[in-house]
Amino acid sequence: MHTTTMSAHPISVLYLDDEEQNLTSFRALMRRDFNVYTAQTPAEAVNVLNQEKVHVILSDQMMPELSGVEFFELIQPDFPDAIRILLTGYADIDAVIDAINKGQVYRYLTKPWDEKELKISIENSYDLYSSRQQVKTKQVELEKACEELEKFVYSASHDLRAPLLSIKGIIKLAHQENDAEKYPEYLDMINTSVNRLDTFVQGIIKYYQNGINASQSSEVCFKTLLDELIGSLRFVPGGERIKFTTEIYQSRPFMVDELRLRIILSNLLSNAIKFSDPAKPDAEVSVSVWVREKCCLIHVTDNGIGIADEDQQRVFGMFFKSASSNRGIGIGLYIAREAIKRLNGSNALHSSLGIGTTFSIEVPEGK
Repeated sequence: MHTTTMSAHPISVLYLDDEEQNLTSFRALMRRDFNVYTAQTPAEAVNVLNQEKVHVILSDQMMPELSGVEFFELIQPDFPDAIRILLTGYADIDAVIDAINKGQVYRYLTKPWDEKELKISIENSYDLYSSRQQVKTKQVELEKACEELEKFVYSASHDLRAPLLSIKGIIKLAHQENDAEKYPEYLDMINTSVNRLDTFVQGIIKYYQNGINASQSSEVCFKTLLDELIGSLRFVPGGERIKFTTEIYQSRPFMVDELRLRIILSNLLSNAIKFSDPAKPDAEVSVSVWVREKCCLIHVTDNGIGIADEDQQRVFGMFFKSASSNRGIGIGLYIAREAIKRLNGSNALHSSLGIGTTFSIEVPEGK
């Protein structure tokens, strides 16, 4: 059986002691400052740890079932993050050294404890806990960045060289060509390769901008923004055959990081153009926007070739290309998703092969 005393404080503390009097005293002293959990046996303590997020664990050293050191050693594999404090009424330096080595104990305090020293020790332990969690988060981010960099270098070297090699090959053919009337055809082929290279470079620029720029919110008018984006996309290859429609429900200015919103919408619209269905005479892309009290909802829908079910969980990966289509460079949707994350937003995807795709985005309003 364990007792919980909840407060508004973010620090959760578990105290294990076989003497009820000590637990009662601890709860009385700490309940206003911390979220307090208590246990009289190691089994009860483990039960608390399985059910609650505990930041700091305190344990008495001398207990009938397990010593405090043995308890800390027992829980170390399953609960490695919680910071440990050993309470002992004995000047047993061997036990303290053992605790530090085996149970990963942060510090020890003697009983009877000093209330001020105990509170400071708990707060310092939580500071250490928070710092370690931040380090773990940064480590995960660093590992992700290294993995992405490796993929980026490999794919970028291929995607940058492929158009250049194509251009070199076309120039060589042109030099060997005796029929001047075929030169325009070679120029068109070179132009296609140049456009592909330019698309890739623009994707890299957008990725870089999304990564380095701090978020800055400003008032956004969705009609103006979409008119600009759609106007610029009409001149990209394939854009001239798309019928764009917009539905905007905005009665007030919306505060958001406009650069990242542009990156998101530009990539989604470009993706819809790239994956339009050439077999359909009426290629359409519609954008719907609803500005609500604290967020905006955006749907980008096309009647393009659609995305296979097995690919829908992978289309947001860096450089992902569907086996059924060799269009695009596989970076647009990845950039869009990363920008959505930067805005603390969320996204969803619904698609059917041969019918079309809808990307749904929810973005909270910025300050």
